[in-house]
Amino acid sequence: MTRLMKRLLLWLGILLLAGPLLVTIAYRVLPVPATPLMVIRLFEGEGIRKHWRGRDAISSHLKKAVIAAEDNRFCRHHGFDWNAFGDVLNEFQANGKLRGGSTISMQTAKNLYLWPGRSYTRKALEALYTPLLEMTLPKDRILTLYLNIAEWGPGIYGAEAAARAYFNTSAARLNPYQAALLAAVLPNPRRFNAGAPSAYVRSRAGIIQRRTGQLGPLLNCVKA
Repeated sequence: MTRLMKRLLLWLGILLLAGPLLVTIAYRVLPVPATPLMVIRLFEGEGIRKHWRGRDAISSHLKKAVIAAEDNRFCRHHGFDWNAFGDVLNEFQANGKLRGGSTISMQTAKNLYLWPGRSYTRKALEALYTPLLEMTLPKDRILTLYLNIAEWGPGIYGAEAAARAYFNTSAARLNPYQAALLAAVLPNPRRFNAGAPSAYVRSRAGIIQRRTGQLGPLLNCVKA
């Protein structure tokens, strides 16, 4: 490998780490203007409906429901939930089906910085950026970022846009069932609709509501 190539690789490595680090520091106080997914969808012909809301303008019901649905150890882990990974592996060995095991922190890192897809390169970068996010931001800020950039339907991003689109209310005024419906569709928001929920979505929302009531201390990083 030539000296020039080594130098280029070094600078590329610095850029891949320093760029997201600086942006993450900025996101401690600044809203996220857009994500790669939003830009991709925009070029595919979809609009962008999003309205940034701070921590205090998002219902605690939604925060708790999303943790219960997506990552019930969010308040305890440091980016990776090794217990959940073990469960995923055991399920794969038992029935040959592989479900997602991403934490909220991993999903936030992916949404903030990376393109959609399942390539090894993207997964490696996600694994790099997740601890960076955890070391730079408090848990409640990571959750606020996630709830503002998550896709909740074609062209619908963030809790405020979703609350308006599906329930004609604000993110701050979501009730427990509405919050559970929004959490229920997160794994596939382009297939399921929180405003016109299928029997499956309604059933999953009920499970999420019960699970939310059972988590107790596991929700101690959620601020109302």
